[in-house]
Amino acid sequence: NRVPRARLVAAAAVRILVQPLLPGVPVALDDERFDAVTRHTQLPVLVDFWATWCGPCRMMAPQFEQAAARLQGQVLLVKVDSDANPQAAARFAVRSIPTLVLLREGVEQRRRTGALPAAEIVSFARGLG
Repeated sequence: NRVPRARLVAAAAVRILVQPLLPGVPVALDDERFDAVTRHTQLPVLVDFWATWCGPCRMMAPQFEQAAARLQGQVLLVKVDSDANPQAAARFAVRSIPTLVLLREGVEQRRRTGALPAAEIVSFARGLG
């Protein structure tokens, strides 16, 4: 039972193509790439504005990661360190963190402030909560 080499190469190419284009993990964005990603993706983008010194932000980080895995292919989850990237935070008037902002083509649809569990992040992103 031998498979011709050409078919093995084709099977390997198919395996490469089947891998998801969007990872099931949050993507870190900076001021420079923020617009390019948030305005030009067809999926809704859920932005987590956070900072390294923020206790509730650090507590929510694993919940945000779980939500990213559950929303893979439906919503792109991104993280923006508001201290390191003040332009994006200022443009959305982020006054406290963590703040979640749901965007469609770069336009804010809704927001929520405070640490949330994964299930509430998923509901918020889907427009249910």
